[in-house]
Amino acid sequence: MEKRLRSSLKTSAEEFLCSAAKLGFKSAKPSLKTLIHGIAPSSELCSSLPHALCQCISESISRFKKLSKPGNVDPAKSPASPPAKKLRRSSRHSRNGEDPSGNDREAKLVDDRESMVQNLQIYNYVALLCVLHPKKVFSPSDLLPAVQELHDSLVVFESDSALLSEIANLCEEWWKEVLPGREILISQSLPFLLSRSLTLKKKVDVHRVYMLREAFSLFDYEDESIEDLKHLLIRCLISPLYLKTEDGRKFIAFMFGLSGQLMKESLAMIRSQIPFGRKSMLEAYADILFRGWKIVEGQQRDEMENGFLQGLIEGAIHAGSATFAASIRKVLGGFINQRTTDGVEKLLFRLAEPVIFRSLQVANSNVRQNALHLLLDMFPLEDPDCTKEVKDTLLDKQFFLLDRLLMDECPDVRVVAVEGSCRILHMFWEIIPSSTITKIITKIFDDMTHDRCNEVRLSALNGIIYLFGNPQSHQILKVLLPRLGHLILDPANSVRAVLADLLLLFRDIRSFHFHKVVPLDALLSTLANDQPIIAQKITKLLMPSYFPSKITLEEACQRCVTLIKRSPMAGARFCEFALSEGASYHSLMELVKVFINLVLSPNDLNQDQIEGLLVASAYLCNNLVNEASNKTTLQEFFNGGMLRCLFVTAATNHARSSICDIISSVHPDGFSSLFEECLALVTDCCGLSEDMELQRAVRSAHKMMLSCNFFDEMFDRLNRVLQKASYECHAKFGIDVAWHIVPSAKQRKSKSTIRLSTKWKCTNGKKSSNKATSTFEEVFSLASGIAWQIKELLLDENTEKAVLESQNLESVVFALKVISEVSIVQCMHCDYMDVSPIFAYTALALHMYLRNVSISDEDGCGTKKSAGTDSHYSLEPTLLEKTMNHLFKCSGKLLEVGFSSKSAKLPSKAKDMRREAHDRGKTNGEPETNSLPPDDGGPVSTKLKRVSNAVKVLSAVLKFVVDANAMRVTSQVQGRCLMFARNYVKFIMSLLKEYKLDPKEEDLKEIFLCMKSSFTYAAKLLNLILAGPNEALSLLLEAHNLSNSLLDLFVSIELYLGSGYAARILTIVKPWLPELILALGSRYMQKWNGEDNADESSLDQAKSSFPSWPSILANTEIHELNEVRSGEEDFRVSEQPEFPTFKKLVGMLSLRLRGNADVLDAAGMFFLTGAAVGLERNNYGLVSGLLHFVCVKLVRHELGEWVELKMMLAYLRIIFPLIERAAEESNRNEDERQMLKCAIGLLEPIWISYIYGTEDHMEEAE
Repeated sequence: MEKRLRSSLKTSAEEFLCSAAKLGFKSAKPSLKTLIHGIAPSSELCSSLPHALCQCISESISRFKKLSKPGNVDPAKSPASPPAKKLRRSSRHSRNGEDPSGNDREAKLVDDRESMVQNLQIYNYVALLCVLHPKKVFSPSDLLPAVQELHDSLVVFESDSALLSEIANLCEEWWKEVLPGREILISQSLPFLLSRSLTLKKKVDVHRVYMLREAFSLFDYEDESIEDLKHLLIRCLISPLYLKTEDGRKFIAFMFGLSGQLMKESLAMIRSQIPFGRKSMLEAYADILFRGWKIVEGQQRDEMENGFLQGLIEGAIHAGSATFAASIRKVLGGFINQRTTDGVEKLLFRLAEPVIFRSLQVANSNVRQNALHLLLDMFPLEDPDCTKEVKDTLLDKQFFLLDRLLMDECPDVRVVAVEGSCRILHMFWEIIPSSTITKIITKIFDDMTHDRCNEVRLSALNGIIYLFGNPQSHQILKVLLPRLGHLILDPANSVRAVLADLLLLFRDIRSFHFHKVVPLDALLSTLANDQPIIAQKITKLLMPSYFPSKITLEEACQRCVTLIKRSPMAGARFCEFALSEGASYHSLMELVKVFINLVLSPNDLNQDQIEGLLVASAYLCNNLVNEASNKTTLQEFFNGGMLRCLFVTAATNHARSSICDIISSVHPDGFSSLFEECLALVTDCCGLSEDMELQRAVRSAHKMMLSCNFFDEMFDRLNRVLQKASYECHAKFGIDVAWHIVPSAKQRKSKSTIRLSTKWKCTNGKKSSNKATSTFEEVFSLASGIAWQIKELLLDENTEKAVLESQNLESVVFALKVISEVSIVQCMHCDYMDVSPIFAYTALALHMYLRNVSISDEDGCGTKKSAGTDSHYSLEPTLLEKTMNHLFKCSGKLLEVGFSSKSAKLPSKAKDMRREAHDRGKTNGEPETNSLPPDDGGPVSTKLKRVSNAVKVLSAVLKFVVDANAMRVTSQVQGRCLMFARNYVKFIMSLLKEYKLDPKEEDLKEIFLCMKSSFTYAAKLLNLILAGPNEALSLLLEAHNLSNSLLDLFVSIELYLGSGYAARILTIVKPWLPELILALGSRYMQKWNGEDNADESSLDQAKSSFPSWPSILANTEIHELNEVRSGEEDFRVSEQPEFPTFKKLVGMLSLRLRGNADVLDAAGMFFLTGAAVGLERNNYGLVSGLLHFVCVKLVRHELGEWVELKMMLAYLRIIFPLIERAAEESNRNEDERQMLKCAIGLLEPIWISYIYGTEDHMEEAE
């Protein structure tokens, strides 16, 4: 192949090019370089080859253009669009009877075009080799026509990217070689290379563009034909590749000098990107602007400085958000960080000085904060050309303003001032006068660390840590640091954590002593009681003192013992984090042995110290068992006798729970002998729900029982206690008990091989010979504690599985059912009633449903789920419904009785049950107990306790209702759920009205907390109902009623408890406003029939159950009307308290309603219905007030917002004539007539615009 080309080369240039074209580009390319670079300067080819090359290129381009014209293809036989892919030669002929001539012609045309492209590739490569000839034998003037021909035809070859790239490479090399005529080879090649770099996003293309940057200066950027290139250049400003690479940023900076207009557009683009730019983009813009500023001169530099940069400085000061201001400062950082460059500091001073000092003293705190940020970035702001005296004066001014801002009224400004002051002291300590340093740093230590704002105190500590990095500050800090000791007890976790970091910072500096900053007792108190992250930092601080690695292990253990003796809980927490802070496994193993031996040895340890040693041992064992060898060693160490002795020694619940934790972690042998001792932690649980320490012990016991495979025995014992309690409830209150579910003695015996105490064996209703001395209250308290445990067991996946697989599950469920019934029905009469049984009962029902667990029917006729039955569609939903129906029944009894001191008596049926229980009590020798509240209402504390019990109980039921509805129960139950929630809300309102609770009462906190939770539960129930598929009218009606009841509750809270409590409820209401609004208008959406009329039966139904909060709203509107009725007599309305929080809520409702026309139309029907109610009741204040709210606050007639409100307009046809008729009646007094006229005045423009005119038009059409 090379021989053939060499032979043709000797013949003529034309023959050589023709031979190369026949061989093809890929075949000829390897040989072409050798042959062309081998041409000698004396060869005739030096002059003939360029001319032949130009001729061949010209012919090939002409041929290519001709082949590219649409006329070369027969329109009748060619496809409408180019084929998706080229046909293979073997498939070019038609196989289905079509005429093959069209396909052959198209295929030949494609082959010819491909041939021309290959020829041009060869000629372009030959031209490139000629340009790059090592001996430069070819004259550039001879080659230029051929190269120009290729360059000028770049647009023609846009469909072939490979050929385009090769021609651009040729033009690029021509430019780099500085050959004559290079300026005519850039008009097409430069835009192509620039576009390629933006499209392919390769660094090498960006570098190529940058290397050709001088060529861009040859364009006339004022010419209209340059717009496409300008757009490409502007795109570089938002290209991540150009902003990321050094060459890209240099090229963009170079662009600024190309044209004044181009620079303006570039700066405008940068300005538009600042609000949205990431940190890397903003830093790139900063670099670009500084480079561009150095490049431009004259008018362009002046425009950049006084226009763009001045605007940035003003924008950084007056930015509306801190984020935007920080972004602008990031861009300005390109100049601030280069202030040592000649002219930069002078520029910054000239631009910033006129505005920054004035802005530091304005009333707007955001502006002060932004200006302070900018001052700190530019500090010291000075004119380099001024004298020293002027500079000192200016510096004093800056320190004066900084000192003033340290005491600014805005906390955010103080935060910036504190951190900025410490940064200035750190960086410029040497040049700042000592008096100024003392003044600033003393104010930080004395004032800022005592600031009422957490963020200011935190910033003060962060600033001191930063200042500590300057060694010259250590001498004064050593004196001032003890003033920070109070921060170890700071209420903010973040402040205490940073103080611990500060103590760690100078722990290893010999001249500093952390215990002189924070007293050791305060450190130990924090270690014992604080959050884990802070306790771990304090442990790290104390490790070199109390468990150092540089002394003998025995001495280190003694130091740790000393720590525990001094502060038991602090020592225990120290051991918790000792391993993570560098202690070895071996040393901690020895430490455990020292602790346990110390507990068991006769000594003078008190209970707290023993507790601390055991808790520390539990922490250490939990860390040590991560290695198998350590676990084996611990198992051998903790034998059965040792554990029994430890239980005897442990006198507190916390100490016993630590022993349980040790057993759970280590699993020692011989634990079964301690079963009864450990079980006592679980069964002796009176008052568990309020005893945090006992709760910790019980959780540890649960974990231990599960890990040691004694869970079934423990659960059996809990079940028997519940059975006894359920029987006592039956005996005392006559509650029915399903006795067939109690496990027989044989069944119980088969469940456990451990000998059980005889204390609770009699659960069949007969008294044991050894009669229990505990009263019913104690038994019920014990059952409540066990119920709390069952709920807790269901929270953990492992214990939940054990509970649901237990053979005692049925009896536990039905025992809890009985106890829950008593808790609900009797909570109004007995102070000791607890909500834990209800939580346990409902939690069991939910978990059984979720885990597909079934039980027998409590009536004795039920059966287990058959193997072929789908539980989720047969039994489990029924279980939830039964549980819910039972709770509704019990709650109904409670709601019927009420809490009024005048009517606090049991219903007749309950009296009969009490009488029967009384008789049984006498027969059994029990003393009679009166569960009825006294007729006089009893003490106030007793009333509040019973009110609290009732609200807690009903809140627990409502929580279960919401959780069950989240599982999509049937629509019939959903209706009862909404009805229960509404009745419960009404019950709360009756309590508020009846008892007139004193907001200062301590017991009110629990009641109010339940109110907040109940509001959330009820709103969530609305959400679940409205989001569900059921759209039954009865369901929507209940949702509507519940929404109104919740708004009535809000008004009642503000009326009886005050605006402070209402404001707290408002924070709960705000997220649920969409649900309240949708429920408010749901009934009207359903009843609208789309024919411009309202369903009057639905409206009459609404009138019968109209809520009370619209009356408050109407009165509020009337008061506003009276304020604006200048010169007219005020409307007379009933006096009512002010409802400022309710007004805020109404404002939020209005804002939400105006966001959706359909929702506004439906909700607006409610207010129009309220006006109709007012007409029927002759309450014209209600009519006028609600219509004023609708026409002024909700819908603005002047903006044409009534057009989309079809239902409201339809109802106006009904209500407007009624109002007019009422106003004309002669029996109205003047005030009533004025109110009705006001209502007419509000509706008349709407009537004329949307109804009256429409009716006339319809009459004319008829």
